Amino acid sequence: MTQTIQPTPATVHWGYFDAKQAPIATIEPGETVVMTSVSGNQDHLPTDASMTPRPELLAVIASVKPDLGPHILTGPVAVRGAEPGDALRIEIQDVQLADDWGYMLFRPGMGTLPDDFDYFRRIHIGLDRTNNIVKTPWGITLKAQPFFGVMGTAPKPEVGRASSTMPSHFGGNIDNKELGAGSVLYLPVWTVGGLFSCGDGHAVQGDGEVCVTAVETGLTGTFKIDLVKNAKLEAPYAETKDHLITMAFDPDLDEAARIALRRMVAMIVARTTLSAEDAYMLCSLAADVRVTQLVNIEKSIHVVLPLDVIAQAKR
Repeated sequence: MTQTIQPTPATVHWGYFDAKQAPIATIEPGETVVMTSVSGNQDHLPTDASMTPRPELLAVIASVKPDLGPHILTGPVAVRGAEPGDALRIEIQDVQLADDWGYMLFRPGMGTLPDDFDYFRRIHIGLDRTNNIVKTPWGITLKAQPFFGVMGTAPKPEVGRASSTMPSHFGGNIDNKELGAGSVLYLPVWTVGGLFSCGDGHAVQGDGEVCVTAVETGLTGTFKIDLVKNAKLEAPYAETKDHLITMAFDPDLDEAARIALRRMVAMIVARTTLSAEDAYMLCSLAADVRVTQLVNIEKSIHVVLPLDVIAQAKR
């Protein structure tokens, strides 16, 4: 069975995650859900006649009040039987562009070079959905590599309402470009049902997302969501067909790197016959430590290790 969820004022929440939020839909473990997102506020709408804001976005802007963060999130979807201590296994089967335009911007005091670019700038970018092309205003074209910047469960209930701006123990604004079609994201469950939401669609992004945004746009994602009982995850992690990926978030980029690396060492030890000392050395040989994003207050690192390396020492 597949459920399809379009963004409407009744199926989105703007700027936050909250364990007290009622789900808009409930699925069985292993079911597939197709979720479409919208991005942008009134100020971000294009004026170019070749770019068409969808009616769904206009309806959300007119009716839904932002709270805490900038991201319009579709959801949350509950998974029947999900309880604190479990994990949601989210197989991202497909991600498609939903709009023919996107926007990007930088702001004073934000981004990786806030003193170099201490003013506001926003541009609009055309998207060729048929050919999967991003058309920049500088005459440069890029292949679209769409992914959802924000994917998360509800936070721990004691946290209360959490901003969509910062990634955390529940996922959220991860901004990891590896999480496109074909990847699998594991998210901790902190409240009954898990409450999965997604948004912040990106047509393309480089590691770091250095100027504050990627190409912000609406996407349609197809997710097969399964339940891993008693997973006891402290943070999200992911797999692609070729790699294992650990993640960490911290205001200090060095600390984020340390946490993500410790998580990779622990996963190697859990999956193989290697000791922690051997796993640490193996990471120095075969793992890549990458900057996910530098701009969400809580900065992010992800550590990427080929699965075939793990397979050679598998238990």
